[in-house]
Amino acid sequence: MSTKVVIGAQWGDEGKAKIIDILSEKADVVVRTQGGNNAGHTVAVNDEFYKFQLIPSGILYKDKKCIIANGVVIDPEGILNEIDGLVEKGIDVSTLKISNRAHLVMPYHKALDQAKESLKAKEGKEIGTTMKGIGPCYMDKAERSGIRVCDLYHEDVFEAKVRENVVVKNAMLKHVYHQEVQFDAEEIIKAYKTYAERLKDFVEDTTVTVYEAIKEGKDVLFEGAQGTLLDLDIGTYPYVTSSHPITGGACVGAGIGPTMIDECIGVMKGYITRVGKGPFPTELFDATGDRIREEGHEFGTVTGRPRRCGWFDAVIGEFAVRTSGLTQIALNKIDVLKDLEVIKICVGYKLNGEVIKYFPASLEDLEKCEPVYEEMEGWGEISHIRTYEELPESVKKYIHRIEELVGCKITMVGVGPNR
Repeated sequence: MSTKVVIGAQWGDEGKAKIIDILSEKADVVVRTQGGNNAGHTVAVNDEFYKFQLIPSGILYKDKKCIIANGVVIDPEGILNEIDGLVEKGIDVSTLKISNRAHLVMPYHKALDQAKESLKAKEGKEIGTTMKGIGPCYMDKAERSGIRVCDLYHEDVFEAKVRENVVVKNAMLKHVYHQEVQFDAEEIIKAYKTYAERLKDFVEDTTVTVYEAIKEGKDVLFEGAQGTLLDLDIGTYPYVTSSHPITGGACVGAGIGPTMIDECIGVMKGYITRVGKGPFPTELFDATGDRIREEGHEFGTVTGRPRRCGWFDAVIGEFAVRTSGLTQIALNKIDVLKDLEVIKICVGYKLNGEVIKYFPASLEDLEKCEPVYEEMEGWGEISHIRTYEELPESVKKYIHRIEELVGCKITMVGVGPNR
């Protein structure tokens, strides 16, 4: 038996889907534990690309049970489109299961997301949300006014909740955000009843499914979305997501206890990227940053937005290792750094004249941090290499130095998009 959690150990976009795809081959069950269709996971198989937003990428393997657990917020229209897209490509989705405890993204969530972001944009304070309604859905969940998957199958309960929420959300849109859009509760009810009928065969109590799989000695892989620095509690608040992409979030999001986890794997890139606003100590504003973006195809899977690029930050790496109890690191996309004479690693920050080795909580402090770099020798093309022994010495030194700085072993090295 083996239970593994895979998380992003930077600001997201670390290439988790590739690592999850590889590990899924030996897993019996793959579980998505948080986030919504604001996440984008891309898997390349024989140069064909599959893009996932809600469905675990383990679905590409036959006979793997794939679970969307209780910590995920689900847009019914979005997941049905994703299911239909996979079916069109000949992928069997019969092994997919959806938690009856997961919360539903409603149309008014998307409108509120867009309205609030537009208002903040006027002041130059936008968060950089994907406008998918994820944050407002999690807000309703915390406020205890949310609607869950199980409610779809209790019509009186579902209809009452929709009508009650629509009155409140329409008032917010009109009087707080000064938006003309107003929702018709009966139209929403009608549409969601159609979704419910199509989804009903996928729905079950996944907390039982996951628990029983572990007790039966099956290999279970927990799949996180986004990344450590986007965590609601410990990330670069308020430029964060609305859930917990760290390993602790996997337990809550799947409905299991921490004693059931054997390995915690953090995925990092050999450099670092960020989407949206907020401080980024190692960000590159020069031709090297542009080159990394183009070479690494650093554009958002969901939004298409160009990602900000910078040198590897070991302060962030250590923070991820510490806050998620990482036991392994998968270091991705080091092939992107090819043909650079010098490669830099941030080993600390200079803040108010003092060198610190910890990641500050205050964004005002982080904004002032200047990276302290070590320089290392670069390397050439390595995308053809398939064993660690074949890697150039300069790459091995780079890997070893990152291990020393972050305090965790690197067990997987990514040198290209394919498996």
